[in-house]
Amino acid sequence: MWQPEKLSQYACSFSKGPVSFTSIPPSRSNNTRRNTARALKRGGRKEIQKSQVENKTEDMMLAGRDINYFVGVFTMTATWVGGGYINGTAESVIKNGLVWTQAPIGYSISLFLGGLFFAEKMRTKKFVTMLDPLQEKYGKPLGGLFYIPAFSGEILWSASILAALGTSLRVICGIDDTASIIASAAIAMTYTLFGGLYSVAFTDVFQLICIFFGLIFAIPFMSSNINVDSPLRSSNLTMFVDQEQDYSKFFGKLEKSDVGVWIDYAIMLVFGGIPWQAYFQRVLSARDVSVAKTLSFIAAFGCFSAAIPSIVIGLITMNTDWPGTDYAKKLVKDDYKLAVPLTLLHLTPPAVAFIGLGAVSAAVMSSTDSSILGVSTMFTRNVFVNVFRPSASDKATVWFLRGTVIVNTVIAMLIAIFVKTVYGLYLICSDLVFILLFPHLVMVVHHPTRTNKYGMVAGFSVALLLRVLSGEPVLKYNAILKFPGYVEPSYDEYVNYSYGSQRFPFRNLIMVLNFLITITVTYLSQKFFAKYPKWQHLDCLEAVKDQETEKRERLRNEIEGEQCL
Repeated sequence: MWQPEKLSQYACSFSKGPVSFTSIPPSRSNNTRRNTARALKRGGRKEIQKSQVENKTEDMMLAGRDINYFVGVFTMTATWVGGGYINGTAESVIKNGLVWTQAPIGYSISLFLGGLFFAEKMRTKKFVTMLDPLQEKYGKPLGGLFYIPAFSGEILWSASILAALGTSLRVICGIDDTASIIASAAIAMTYTLFGGLYSVAFTDVFQLICIFFGLIFAIPFMSSNINVDSPLRSSNLTMFVDQEQDYSKFFGKLEKSDVGVWIDYAIMLVFGGIPWQAYFQRVLSARDVSVAKTLSFIAAFGCFSAAIPSIVIGLITMNTDWPGTDYAKKLVKDDYKLAVPLTLLHLTPPAVAFIGLGAVSAAVMSSTDSSILGVSTMFTRNVFVNVFRPSASDKATVWFLRGTVIVNTVIAMLIAIFVKTVYGLYLICSDLVFILLFPHLVMVVHHPTRTNKYGMVAGFSVALLLRVLSGEPVLKYNAILKFPGYVEPSYDEYVNYSYGSQRFPFRNLIMVLNFLITITVTYLSQKFFAKYPKWQHLDCLEAVKDQETEKRERLRNEIEGEQCL
C-alpha cells in the first residue's frame, strides 16, 4: 500500500544530488516541482501496484493490475468483437432478420450488468480468476468442477473464430483453411506466451482500431457497387427463396410459436455472457474499482457499435445481384456465413478488400488470444496450483502457464480444422455456462450464506441432468424430457431427417431450478445439522465446519472495521 513515509524517502533522494531546488531559476522551479510531484505520484502508484500483485505469475495473468481506462476499454471491447461476432452478425441478419440478431444487444447488456453487479465486488476482493470465489466458497476440488463448462466454452469459442478466419482467407485470398488457421493461432500464441495479458491488452488497442476502420472504410465501396440496389428496397431478394419478398426480410419476423425460443436465447445471451474468464480477466486487471466498472460500461457501447458495420454488410448482401458479380451465381444457405468475405471480395477493389481482410483477421486475433489466456489462467491457478500443486514455486507456475497456453492453442486449432460444427458446439457450451455456472457465481458473490456444498452439488447435478434429457439437435439426439410446444422429429419431402426441438424457454427454466434447488438444499442441510448436532459426523462435505469458519471470518472483519472507525 501507499505509505506516507515513502514521500520523505523519495524527497530526500532528490535533495542529495549536486543540484538543489534553490539553485534552479524561478522560471524553471515551478516546472521542476510539478515534474517531481508527478514522479512521486508515479512512484506511489507503482508501490500500490506491487502490493496488489503477489508474484510474477499473477503479474503475467493480470498485467500488474495496472490496466487504465484507455487500454481497458479497447481490450474489453476487442475481446467480444471477434471474427465469429462479425461474420455471425451478418449471417444472422441475412438468414433470420434483424429481430433474431440478438448477440449485439445481448452481449452489450451483459457487459453493462457485469460492470453494475460484479466488477466492484470481484475487483475489491482482488481475485485472480472467475473461479476464485467459487473455490473459496465450495472448496478447491468442488470449485474446480466449474472449470469444465468454463473451459469448454472458451476453447470452442476460440476454435469457432479461428474457423471463421480460415473461411475468410480461403474466400478472399485462396489460402487453404488449415494453413491460415495454423498461422493465425501461432501468431496469437507467440505474443501471449511471452507477454501475458500485457501483450494481449496492448495488441487489442491496435486490433480494435483495425476492425472499426477496415469495415467502415469498405462499406461505401460496397454500397456504391453497380450490382447493389438501394437498401430497404424489394429487388433481388428472390435469390434467397422461390418467391418475391419485400424489405421486411431484413427486419425479420417473430412468429407466435417462436416467442419462447426468442426469449430463451435473449436471456441466455444477457446473463450467460457474464461468467466468462475473458471478461473477468479485464475487470480484475483494472487499476482500481472505478476503472473496472467504467470500462465495462463503455465496452458495452463499443460492443454494440461494432455490430453496426456487420448489420449494414448483411443488408447490402441481401440487396446485391450476385449473378451479376464475379461470383456469378445465386447465394444459397451455406453461403450466408461467407457474407463478409464475399462482399469484400466481389463488391470492393482489391486494395479495399485487403484492408477489410485485415479487419477480420484483427478481430480473430483479439478474441483468440483473450480466450486462450483466460482458459490457461484458470487451469493453472484453479486446477494445477489450487488442487494438485499448492506448493508450486512461482517460476514453475509461470512455465506451467506458458505450457498450458501452447496446449490450449493446439486444441483450439485442431477443433477448428477437423470439427465441422464448431459454432454449434460453442452454443451448447454457452448454455452450459449459463445453466451450470451463472447461478452459482451469483450466489457466491452476492449471497454466500445462502449456499453451501450440498446445495451446490444438488443444483449442479439436477441442472446438468435436465439439460442432457432436453435433447440437442447439434449432437444429433432427440429429447427424452419434452417441454410444452416440443416439435417432434420428422422427415421432409426429400426424406431428410429433422431432429426434434424445444420451443419452450427450457434453458431459463433449468437455470432457475438450479437457483431454487441450491437455496432449498442449503437451507434444509443447515437446519438439519443445527437441530441435530449428533448427526454432524455424517457431514461428509464438511459444510458445518465451513459455516462456522465463515462466521468467525465475518465476526473478525466486523471487529476490525469497528477498530478502524
